[in-house]
Amino acid sequence: MVNLNIDFNGLKLKNPVLTASGTFGYGLEFEDFIDLKHLGGFIVKGTTLHHREGNSYPRMAETSSGMLNAVGLQNKGVKVFCDEIYPKIEHINTNILVNVSGSTIDDYVATAEKINELTNIPAIELNISCPNVKEGGMAFGTSCASAEEVVKAVRKVYKKHLMVKLSPNVTDIVSIAKSVENQGADSVSLVNTFLGMAIDAKTRKPKLSTITGGLSGPAIKPIALRMVWQVANAVKIPVCGLGGIMNAEDAIEFLLAGASCIQVGTANFIEPDATINILQGIKYYCKKHGVKDINELIGSLNV
Repeated sequence: MVNLNIDFNGLKLKNPVLTASGTFGYGLEFEDFIDLKHLGGFIVKGTTLHHREGNSYPRMAETSSGMLNAVGLQNKGVKVFCDEIYPKIEHINTNILVNVSGSTIDDYVATAEKINELTNIPAIELNISCPNVKEGGMAFGTSCASAEEVVKAVRKVYKKHLMVKLSPNVTDIVSIAKSVENQGADSVSLVNTFLGMAIDAKTRKPKLSTITGGLSGPAIKPIALRMVWQVANAVKIPVCGLGGIMNAEDAIEFLLAGASCIQVGTANFIEPDATINILQGIKYYCKKHGVKDINELIGSLNV
């Protein structure tokens, strides 16, 4: 038997496979395909203080090696989540994380406070890739100062595990990671999507209503892997790696680079049981290579 248990800075994971926010709904949408309790955890879609309609259609576009999305954090707001959705998922025997988003620091704080009250939500993933409306639309996670400010404010009101999701659309992601670590983040997840765009040559129009959107999928994996390796070697808190993980080998690469756990995102759209297949593949890899404890792989890249 292979030990797959991970102590993610106090968050106990039965294995290192989680799902990426925005690709897995509220988990319920995938119950016909997989048994959710077998996952290390799942992260529900981005939740904001108030109801958000999201962006106009079209807001998704396929690329040759991934996809672009500009959904715009469509959700019914944190109150509806707490009152209507949480009761439907709180019984699931795995870690349930809520991705918290906002346009102002007050939004983040108020949303985190409400999630903090939910007994069976042991952690939040703070999405600092959101545009700060008070700063002209620049994302909180693109400067050390703004990243520190929002994490510090949320840390004061949120008492459980605080994971901060980092944007890759920066010059120096290591500095951002250190900044949020200094303000009390328990872990970081990276990377979020890269800014990209697609054009329809026939109509000469953008394929997304917002012109640009977030690129995910296999295309971003090499860059995501590099950033995870850099951050894992620079911070003391654990790292959750994501970005183009489509199979078990991809997941193993992120663990070797220093990630303590991984998130599966775009693959869920292609293969609804991708997470379970990746988990089985990790087990097979460990048995084949004589790995008795998954923790032996974390950060064991030979350089």
